[in-house]
Amino acid sequence: MRPHERHFPGMPPWGMAVGAMFSVQLGSALSVHLIPSVGEAGTAWLRLSMGALIFLAVARPPLRTVRRHDLPTLFGLGVTTGLQTIAFLAAIDRIPLGTAVAIEFLGPLTVAAVRSHSARALTWPALALTGVVLLTQPWHGHPRPAGLGFAALAALGWATYILLTRRIGDRFSGIGGLTLTVPISAATAAVFGIPQAAGHLTVGIVAAAAGLALLLPVLPFTFELLALRHLTPTAFGTLMALEPAFGLLLGLLVLHQMPSPVQLLGILLVVVAGGAAQRGGRRHPPSGTEPEPCPLGITPERPTPSEAAPAPRQSTAG
Repeated sequence: MRPHERHFPGMPPWGMAVGAMFSVQLGSALSVHLIPSVGEAGTAWLRLSMGALIFLAVARPPLRTVRRHDLPTLFGLGVTTGLQTIAFLAAIDRIPLGTAVAIEFLGPLTVAAVRSHSARALTWPALALTGVVLLTQPWHGHPRPAGLGFAALAALGWATYILLTRRIGDRFSGIGGLTLTVPISAATAAVFGIPQAAGHLTVGIVAAAAGLALLLPVLPFTFELLALRHLTPTAFGTLMALEPAFGLLLGLLVLHQMPSPVQLLGILLVVVAGGAAQRGGRRHPPSGTEPEPCPLGITPERPTPSEAAPAPRQSTAG
């Protein structure tokens, strides 16, 4: 048993996905307080920059293992993450958080639907979408078109993020891929963020951004990377339907905000859909990526022998 495994027991893939969602929701809510000071892009730049420094401090970038064919995926994921972060922060600065999350969820929901190979598998994304609509009730209020547009861009970015993160997770062991892509994300956000934040940075703002970086991107990016090694995009995309439910449940438990019967029904639908999707959503982790422990001390649940990928066939040529 490795030393870090004694302190961080193995986590199931769905548990890592749920942990990522909770961290994202908390980090997004707390980030709202930074936006008036340094802007949406400035907040994204500070968070991603601090996250990049944390990743580089705990793990060495696997530069020697990078091949030319890896570059499009690495840069694609880095740029997508930077732009998605800016778009989502711009959305929640204009429309309610629940509405923005519901629209952004259309990204992973589309991934779940498109990657399904049977009509039965489409049942869970459809059920999840119904639950999200009941939870957020978008027919209430008068959201601004700009906010809806930014949320739609975030949805497109999230869909792309899921697919590219799966490739990076398969290609690089541990969190090596994140030490390469998060700095690219920070550089992308810097193009728009530095002009917004210039002249407004203080020690307090930088310290707050460093704390927020742990909640978003460090913990959720790590959890999602590891979860996507064990879950299909369909299961992962549908599990993301639980994210809007977190806001409503925390409002009930912490803020004593009683949800309506319709919202309670929405919670039930997304929980059922998320749980049902992950039951048949395990995938075989690619060989060569799992033995290396994660420097953050997170050990994903290993597949049982019956789930393990079969050994490659030996060549008989020659």
